[in-house]
Amino acid sequence: MTASNITIRIASKEDLDGILKIQAENQVSQGGKLSAALKRDLILEMMSDMPQIVAIIDNEVVGFLLTTSKAVNQKNKLAIVDAMSASYSGSENAYIYGPICINRDQRGKGFAQLMFNELLRLEPNREGILFIKDDNEASLKAHEKMGIHKKGSFTFGNNDFSVLAYLFPV
Repeated sequence: MTASNITIRIASKEDLDGILKIQAENQVSQGGKLSAALKRDLILEMMSDMPQIVAIIDNEVVGFLLTTSKAVNQKNKLAIVDAMSASYSGSENAYIYGPICINRDQRGKGFAQLMFNELLRLEPNREGILFIKDDNEASLKAHEKMGIHKKGSFTFGNNDFSVLAYLFPV
């Protein structure tokens, strides 16, 4: 999908450095809201399992939306994802949505919605499950606007999180 100079597409290995750069810039330690950092090898495994979506401007990754199947998550065991799943595990065919991140200079331009729409096109009739830290009001509002609803909550590392899910039948 392309709109003016914005391209929304499935990520390739060539996009990995851009994904990792935006992920690093959005860690809590950098003033961002991401609660965990996914390693290069895990993202590569996720790329071979499910579509990872990127927003590109002038050949630069300016946003990403990562996804993973329950099977890949079971192999890699992220404690925060296990805590989310204990609160709400979703349907058998559900997948884990997120993180989604946009370059600071590109926020508020609708890239999250564009990447989400592309994911829905590629993964129709499947439930997506995600978590958002409760103090991340901008993300909670953005996901609510996209039609994603709260299903539960959990506490992890002294922080409160909301569990959200969606299923948009085609």
